[in-house]
Amino acid sequence: MGLINLLSTNPTAFVIIAAALALSLTVHEFAHAWTADRLGDPTPRRFGRVTLNPARHLDPLGTLLLLIAGFGFARPVPVSPANVGRWGMLWVAAAGPLSNLLIALVAAVLLKVLPPTALTLTVLVTVLGINVVLAVFNLIPIPLLDGSRILGALVPSLGRSLAQFEAMPFSFLLVMGFIYLAREPIGRLIDSVQRGVLQLVGLT
Repeated sequence: MGLINLLSTNPTAFVIIAAALALSLTVHEFAHAWTADRLGDPTPRRFGRVTLNPARHLDPLGTLLLLIAGFGFARPVPVSPANVGRWGMLWVAAAGPLSNLLIALVAAVLLKVLPPTALTLTVLVTVLGINVVLAVFNLIPIPLLDGSRILGALVPSLGRSLAQFEAMPFSFLLVMGFIYLAREPIGRLIDSVQRGVLQLVGLT
């Protein structure tokens, strides 16, 4: 179900989820860009990606899909592997999911220390949940996701094969098709991790 349906049924939930998604996706992509920049790659800065401005990171098609289908994507950060090296690419890839885990951790801490009003609970549980989903999903080792680039850095021969696949025409559509077909097991994996995190912070 897309977010657009919430506009008529629960506008407050729509605003909270949309804002949490914009924040989480922006920080995720900024973390990639900032890490590459710190490792000496000028590419992200040249494309204006070392910023927390959501407009530089949100993809129009990806945002539209989030609104109507409940699944979308942000604009990938351009990085030159030659500038950061094999292990640099690992850290650049890992930076996105790690940033989401950090946001989830902050939300969990705030849930423990702030007065438990209905609004704070809704906002912080939403932020925590979205960031756990983003972190786990992006760590799945399939092409175009951060997990595949981490795996590629650890196993260079596999990394070259993944890069060749990603350079193929329609590779994006193939990956999206695979994710759609595998949505149930992926969803179960994410749900189990999310439940574990909520239990860990005492919310279930």
